[in-house]
Amino acid sequence: MAAKSLKSLLVAVFSLVLLGFGGSVKAQEGHKAGHESEAEAEFDAGQAILHHIADSHEWHFFSHGDNHFTLPLPVILYSPQRGLSVFSSSRFHHGEEVYNGYKNEHDHIVAVNEAGQEDPAVKVYDLSITKNVAQMLLGGLLLIIIMNSVAGKYKQHGAGKAPSGLQNAIEPVITFIRDDVARPNLGHKYQKYLPYLLTVFFFILINSMIGLFPGSANVTGNIAFTALLALVSFVVILFSTNGHFWGHIFWPPGVPLLVKLILIPVELLSIFIKPAALMIRLFANMTAGHIVILSFVSLIFIFGNMSTAAGWGFSPVSMAFAVFIYVIEILVAFIQAFIFTNLTAVFIGQAFEGEHAHEEAHGHTAQAH
Repeated sequence: MAAKSLKSLLVAVFSLVLLGFGGSVKAQEGHKAGHESEAEAEFDAGQAILHHIADSHEWHFFSHGDNHFTLPLPVILYSPQRGLSVFSSSRFHHGEEVYNGYKNEHDHIVAVNEAGQEDPAVKVYDLSITKNVAQMLLGGLLLIIIMNSVAGKYKQHGAGKAPSGLQNAIEPVITFIRDDVARPNLGHKYQKYLPYLLTVFFFILINSMIGLFPGSANVTGNIAFTALLALVSFVVILFSTNGHFWGHIFWPPGVPLLVKLILIPVELLSIFIKPAALMIRLFANMTAGHIVILSFVSLIFIFGNMSTAAGWGFSPVSMAFAVFIYVIEILVAFIQAFIFTNLTAVFIGQAFEGEHAHEEAHGHTAQAH
């Protein structure tokens, strides 16, 4: 029964994806047809895919003809020359109009002059609540609600009562992160870092799962999002270091002098390579999954441009592959959240690794006496 329900859910979700993607494609083709010849008004799969995974100043759900079903978001701009401007993204009318001296060109807001041309003399700082930012705030709110709900049950019933409902689903994950991620990598200090590791894991997981719904933003596939998470982990790693760690960086023990001259720059670079690896790994994997799904959907319209019969005939094949990748993406969301959290724990543990050896040596000395 559960398998049938999951299958029906996936088919329904993918159908909505297909509907929204197809509506967007028709809107793009209709827009091109008004400015170009029919021979030039062909479906551009690359442009359509990049449009779906990119950030935006409005939440676009789907299009039907010339009608766009969107949710406008707040635009917050600051210019040293013009001051602060706050208004709704609907003022741009999907990038077709200029408002208050600004224009939205392919989700990039620029200042324009009276003639409607871009004014390079005006510097613009975009502080808007974009689709990615709005969804990230939604993910953070869901994280707070879920964790407060679980914590409230523990406060109400205590740890002696068997978990139920949402608590029953969250508790095994928390136990897994504690026993298989925090303890093996952080030793006796695992309780100090466990709240951060749990926050990172669930924050990535929630945003990745929301990103699989039609019309949602690909937050975990945004390089700014993953860069910020990597930066926070980098700061935590640096504050966890000790003298033993920096001693091995600037003067590796037991290594010939000439080798040290080569090894020291490599060790210094490794400090920055670790957070960069966290950033790129999450960004690349989550972006790739969305691109693959949208590529399979695009094949329907590519074949449809050649022949209507070919488009309809290839639709079942395309849908089968896309649903399969969609199921894989659900698994990837959990795996990438785990990998980011586990690598963060590994890097933090390496930062104070010398303390373990010192404590073990001290313990053996005490036992000998």
